[in-house]
Amino acid sequence: MKIAVLGYGTVGSGVVEVLMTNAESIAKKAATPLDVKYILDLRDFDESPFKEKFVKDINLILNDEEVDIIAEAMGGIHPAYDFVRGALEKGKSVVTSNKELVAAYGPELLEIAKENHCNFLFEASVGGGIPIIRPLNSALTADEIYEITGILNGTTNFILTKMKVEGRTFEDVLKEAQELGYAEKNPEADVEGHDACRKIAILASLALGEYVDYKDIDTQGITKIKKEDMEYASHMGYSIKLLASCKREAEGIYASVKPMMIPNHHPLAPVSDVFNAVLVKGNMVGDVMFYGRGAGKLPTASAVVADIIDAAKHKDTNIMCFWSREKLEIQSNENEHAQYFVRLKGDPIYIKAIVEEVFKDTQSVAALAPNEYAFITACETLKSLQEKLGQLKDVEVMSKICIKK
Repeated sequence: MKIAVLGYGTVGSGVVEVLMTNAESIAKKAATPLDVKYILDLRDFDESPFKEKFVKDINLILNDEEVDIIAEAMGGIHPAYDFVRGALEKGKSVVTSNKELVAAYGPELLEIAKENHCNFLFEASVGGGIPIIRPLNSALTADEIYEITGILNGTTNFILTKMKVEGRTFEDVLKEAQELGYAEKNPEADVEGHDACRKIAILASLALGEYVDYKDIDTQGITKIKKEDMEYASHMGYSIKLLASCKREAEGIYASVKPMMIPNHHPLAPVSDVFNAVLVKGNMVGDVMFYGRGAGKLPTASAVVADIIDAAKHKDTNIMCFWSREKLEIQSNENEHAQYFVRLKGDPIYIKAIVEEVFKDTQSVAALAPNEYAFITACETLKSLQEKLGQLKDVEVMSKICIKK
């Protein structure tokens, strides 16, 4: 069976490496040998041992009837969307790790694949090497999934881990992450939560069976987390993690990406460094957690090749995926009930008096620095919290972090 790989960057080169290195075992699992016929890239790779496979024209691939499966590893939406759509319309299965493409066009591309008796598979788009899409589509289909919460970005988890363990500032650790290659020169997609937002949109869509638009998800990054917040969290027995979450409440569906304090006994608390984890809660199975490396050349490539094998095993047969184009309404996070850790700057005696006047049932936290006051609110809506904080005159709010039980 002939394969084409679009893009020979980190993931694309990893896909070729996995296919070549594990060719014998992959052939057994796919029930047929898999051969890379084309590699599409605009750059020249004259020193590559595969130089005869490189092409620069997508039409050579789309019009070649021998090519059965295409692995898209270009990233971004354009021209990836046009190439993938064109391939599916010609009955060629496509596998991808491209979270931007899947989050924006997933249900449409799945429909096109179904119409043309081929497959659009994207296991690597959310958890890198962590298998999570396939379990949601098969192993957990008997359950009503009511919550998915995960650490879905290795860069931010690395930064927060270093801040906690070494007591360093965000800016300092970000610089190290960039030097190590964990963070891009422009780290906005990671540190502002956009990467995690697209991933939780995909997971939520699959779990709920309808389209969750990533643009509707309230998204906050970790740039405002201070080392002092880490110290308070540790003092109280909590860890701070960037959590991407979608959950079903009585009043509707809530989805968010934001830094949260979680108790150290929570299953996501010990997930450190560049590792990712996804916690799925079902009404029958209970809690199920998936853990591993969420990024990296070979872990991601491994998940892509697993999809290639699945596509090979299901040639001319569409694998059912429960993800309709019908858009799901997401509730405003202003109405979600939670507790919050709040840190205020000013005279602690004065602040304590007005906090007790405005808030009810707060739990004060021992101050770790002079001229500040910290407390945990009762369970209330974000809208109510904002209104109450607005009543604290001449007081600077230094931190406001949601607490997840």
